[in-house]
Amino acid sequence: MAVDLNVGELVAGARRGEARAVARLISLVEDESPSLRDVSAALAPHTGRAHIVGLTGPPGVGKSTSTSALVTALRAKERRVGVLAVDPTSPFSGGALLGDRVRMQEHATDDDVYIRSMATRGHLGGLAGAAPQALRVLDAAGCDVILVETVGVGQSEVEIAGLADTTLVLVAPGTGDGIQAAKAGILEIGDIFVINKSDREGANTTRRELRNIVAMRESDWKAPIVLTVATTGEGVAEVVTEIERHREYLAGGELDQRRLARVRREIEAMALASLHRRMGDVTGDARLGTLAADVLAGRSDPFAAADLLVEHL
Repeated sequence: MAVDLNVGELVAGARRGEARAVARLISLVEDESPSLRDVSAALAPHTGRAHIVGLTGPPGVGKSTSTSALVTALRAKERRVGVLAVDPTSPFSGGALLGDRVRMQEHATDDDVYIRSMATRGHLGGLAGAAPQALRVLDAAGCDVILVETVGVGQSEVEIAGLADTTLVLVAPGTGDGIQAAKAGILEIGDIFVINKSDREGANTTRRELRNIVAMRESDWKAPIVLTVATTGEGVAEVVTEIERHREYLAGGELDQRRLARVRREIEAMALASLHRRMGDVTGDARLGTLAADVLAGRSDPFAAADLLVEHL
C-alpha cells in the first residue's frame, strides 16, 4: 500500500503543477519502475486534454531552436507547455546526451513550461519507448500543448506521426531536404510543413517542391507550408496559428480516430514486449532445444515448433 500511496501523492502533486512530482513520475516511467502499473492507472483519469505536436525532420534543420521559439509563441497565448525532447542515448550513462539544462534556458524559470529530455536507449524511429507514458504525465500535469522533438535521424522518424495529434515536418532550403524527405516518405506524415532558415537562398524553390508534393496527397486537410527563421522568431506565430487550425479540423472526428489508433498500437506493443520477456525466460529451456533439434532433424518444421512453444508459454 505504501507504493500506491506514494504514486497517488506524486500524481496529485503533478496535477498541482509541481515540477518535482512531474520529474519523479517521468523518471519512474523511464526506469520501468515496479510502480509503473500504479502510475499508469493513477494517470489514466486525468489525461486526454493536451494537444500533442510532434516536430521531426533531418538533422541540422533547427528542431531545437524551432521548439524553443514555439514555446515562446505559445506562452504569449497563455498556453501551458510541456516539451519532451528525445535525445540519443549516452553510451556511458544510458541517459540523454543533451540534458534539460543545456537547451531552452530562456524558459527555465517559467512555471508554466516543463522541459524534459528523454533518452532513446536504443529505440528505433527517433522516439523513446517510454514516450507515450511520459506524455501522459505531462498531460495530467495540465499542459495545454506538448511538443515532442525527435532525435533527428531522418528517414526513420515517421514514427512520430503515430504519437502526435499534429505533426510538423521541418526542412531547410538549399540542402535537398525536400527531395530526400519525399523519397523517405517522411513528407507523407506532415500535417504542417515548416521551411526553417528561410532567409537562406532556395527557400522559394523548396516551397514549390513541397506544394507539388502536398497537391498529390489525397486528404481533406491541405497541409500548409510556413516559412520561418526560428532564431529570430519570424513566422513562428503563423505556425502556432496553423497548429490551432489543424486542431479545429481534427475536432470533426479525426482526432478521436488518431488517438484510438495510437492506443491500439501502444497496447499491441506492450503485449508483444510482454511476450518477448516470456520468450526470454524459455530461451535456455530444454524444450526449446528439443524443438530446434526436431526441426534440424526433419522430425518437425519451424511453424509446428513455434506453435508448440507458444502453447508452452
